[in-house]
This record gives sequence, C-alpha cells and structure tokens, in this order.
Amino acid sequence: MLEGLCAFPLTPVSDEGVDEAALTGLVSRLVAAEVDSIGVLGSTGLYPYLDRAERSTVLEVAVAAAAGTPVIAGIGALRTREVLTYAQDAQTAGAAGLLLAPVSYHRLSEEEVYGLYRDVASAVSVPVIVYDNPGTTGFTFTDELYTRLVQLPNITGIKIPPPATDVAHRVTALRSVLPGSVSVGISGDWVAAEALLAGADCWYSVIGGVFPATAQAIVDAAAAGHREQAQALSQDLEPIWALFRRYGSLRVVAAIAEIFGWVQSPSLPLPLLGLPAQGRTELEVALHTTGLAG
Repeated sequence: MLEGLCAFPLTPVSDEGVDEAALTGLVSRLVAAEVDSIGVLGSTGLYPYLDRAERSTVLEVAVAAAAGTPVIAGIGALRTREVLTYAQDAQTAGAAGLLLAPVSYHRLSEEEVYGLYRDVASAVSVPVIVYDNPGTTGFTFTDELYTRLVQLPNITGIKIPPPATDVAHRVTALRSVLPGSVSVGISGDWVAAEALLAGADCWYSVIGGVFPATAQAIVDAAAAGHREQAQALSQDLEPIWALFRRYGSLRVVAAIAEIFGWVQSPSLPLPLLGLPAQGRTELEVALHTTGLAG
C-alpha cells in the first residue's frame, strides 16, 4: 500500500456539499488504471474545508468506488480530540491507512507534534503516514523527530515535500537514518521521478488523481531502473509542473477535472476561486503541449 503510486483525487464540493457522483467517477478512473492506492482527504481532497459529515461522505463513497484498492484517508484537524474522531471514522469506513499532518493555528512545538502522533498511533490499528507539509502547516520536521516518530506503533511511512536541495540527496539522507521498514514517499509531482529513482518507495501524486496512467508510466519506468525514460516522461510534463508551482496543484487539477467534464464547475468551496482566466488559458495550452488534451 505504501509503495508505487498513491493517486489523490479532488473532492468536488460546493456549498450544497460533496458531489458524490463526480467523486465516484474520479475514484473509478483510478481503479481502472490500477493505481497502487488512493489518497482521499489530503490537500487535494480539501480536508480542512470539510466538516465531519462531509468527510464521512467522502470516505464512504471512495471506499465503495475503490472496490478493494487500498484507500488512505487524511485525518488532520486542529485538536487531537478531532483527529482521533476522524481516525476512528476512517477506520470504520474501511480506510487501509491514515495520513496525518500537524494542522495548527498557533505554531506547534516539536514536543506537541510528537504528542499528537503518539496519541493517534496508540489509538488506531492501521498504518499512519506522517504528512510533512510545512507550506500549509507552518511546521518543519527534523530528521531527529522523524526517527522518534517511527519508533511509535503504527507509524509506518513519511510523506515528504519537495526539498530545497537535491531531491536524490534528501531521499538518500533519510534512508540513512530511518529503518528500512519505513516507507519514504514524495509529494511535489515535479520531483517525483528523481525521488523514485533515488529509492523513494511511494509517489503521493496530484496529477495521478486526474491522469493516473500518465503518472503510472513514470512510476513503472523508475521501478524498472530506466532512469532516462522516467526523467523524460517527467520532463514532458514540465508545462503542467510549471503551472503547479505558479498557481498551486489544487487549482490546476480542479480546472483539469472541470475542462474534461469529470466535475461540475465550480468544484472548489468558497473562498477558493480556482484558476484565473489567464491560468485557464495557460492550462489549455499546456494540455495540448503535453498531449494530455486527448
């Protein structure tokens, strides 16, 4: 479950709630592409914007549509009490794993973050992935904290962000301090090929949520040791990666899903507005340039 391609579909949502039919369609496309796992209620899945009932709807719809493909569910929230509730809801719904970011309003200390994972790890029975996403949480994990966390029960994976330095060096450095049983996964789609070639176990992929076969081709090439092919496949997607970096991957994939008619427009909850007109034009050009327009 914590190897290969974990594809993260958008949660299509409006003020009326989650679009269950559209979410079923998005997840079904991932199943048809035979992704290794499906990640819901992550950043692409809009978990901070959803209440408990909406999160439960996403879980129920996704697990049913996944048809046996492992579902990893985000459980982040401000209070430990809420995190534990969401963890139980996810397990009850059939999630195979949990993804936890240290969400905060007031900046958390290292001991507070450790306590959060300790409390969750001791209360669940499925694998927990540490979600390191300093761009949204404001918290930066140290390698020392990683090594403490993976000694806790059920902490079996780490999802790291794109590093400021060379991604291969970062993956190698983590491998040197973490047990081999711990899965190291990468987010930041534009560095995924290099991370996988350097030994990362899993790609937590945003583009995989809309174009799973395209992402799977990169994973397969890297797994086979075909360095030049994996790098070339990723480089071919640079027009999309550039838009991810400029506008944020959420807005780009939401626009992609709207353009292809997989979700209704608008698909993001207010105050999120999606891509501006200029960004939509740039995206349409990028889709044609990369051959993803069909």
